[in-house]
Amino acid sequence: QVQLVESGGGLVQPGGSLRLSCVASGRSFSSYTMGWYRQAPGKQRDLVASITSRGSTNYADSVKGRFTISSPNAKNTVYRQMNSLKPEDTAVYYCNFPAQLAVWGQGTQVTVSS
Repeated sequence: QVQLVESGGGLVQPGGSLRLSCVASGRSFSSYTMGWYRQAPGKQRDLVASITSRGSTNYADSVKGRFTISSPNAKNTVYRQMNSLKPEDTAVYYCNFPAQLAVWGQGTQVTVSS
């Protein structure tokens, strides 16, 4: 019943910014911990950021200080602000619930290149 739709990716220059969106149906972000994952070419999909129902956030060291996650809004949408992007941030980005990863969305491609 869970559906996840990611959007907002694109091609940006190093140092640029992007705002990713995640819309969930079948489960409310306000009730569960939500995480952002990314999968770079040739690498495994890794959790890089999360936010709990209380608004507590956690970030991987590789993105700390550059990526932020918004609290879910009334439309069950979570935004991810990505600043000071680096070429190594190039990946397909996904949102999901760490407690249940059986279903994945299409993801959104982020490419950082000069």
